[in-house]
Amino acid sequence: MNLAALYDAYWEKYGDSFDPQRLTMLAQHVQPGDTVLQVDCGPGVLAQILMEKGARVVATELSGGGTRRASARGVAIARVDMDSGNLPFPSSSFAVVVCDSRMEHGIDFGHYLDECVRVLKPGGRFIISVPNTAHWRCRWWLLTGRFPYRVGTPTDWTHLRFFTLSDMRALWAQRGVEPIHVTGTASLWAEELYPAWMRQGRASSLYLRLTRAWPSLFARDLVLVGRKRQAA
Repeated sequence: MNLAALYDAYWEKYGDSFDPQRLTMLAQHVQPGDTVLQVDCGPGVLAQILMEKGARVVATELSGGGTRRASARGVAIARVDMDSGNLPFPSSSFAVVVCDSRMEHGIDFGHYLDECVRVLKPGGRFIISVPNTAHWRCRWWLLTGRFPYRVGTPTDWTHLRFFTLSDMRALWAQRGVEPIHVTGTASLWAEELYPAWMRQGRASSLYLRLTRAWPSLFARDLVLVGRKRQAA
């Protein structure tokens, strides 16, 4: 499959449509003056938000369409296929590395993580969001003997890899990254994940509180912040 062509078509169809709550959660961990790399930035919506906060942002992207649109936003960007190459930056180049719900769309997530950690400075922050395959609805599907591919859920057909909070902690530990903050987004807009009654009124308010308290069970997307271990 030509993933670059797939995501050219994807960005053409969906434009700049992102979950604003997730972008806010990611952006709050970036400070003015931070040197930031966003890996696989798509059309550059989050990168632009970080630039407006005063961060110095560089980005990469797989698709030509995403690269062109991010560049039009003023983002300094390089076109990189993380499944077939390395990040074109020296080791320990950035104070912050950000990955917004893109690692699950690639093939070689081990290489993806290795490269992100390599270019991160010791003591730097790794900020990542991934769909939560341990969401209660996914657990129910598996308990009843199913794994349906549902659009906008952790089992979306475009997801090639699947992660839980426990998995991410273990993958980071193998690479010298310590989790320092864990939260998640409910993403109540996901119609194929939640019945209509859960997405409105008091039920939605209660669900948002549950998500904040137990993201590993109730969040559609996990949002994690880690710190790279200082060199010995």
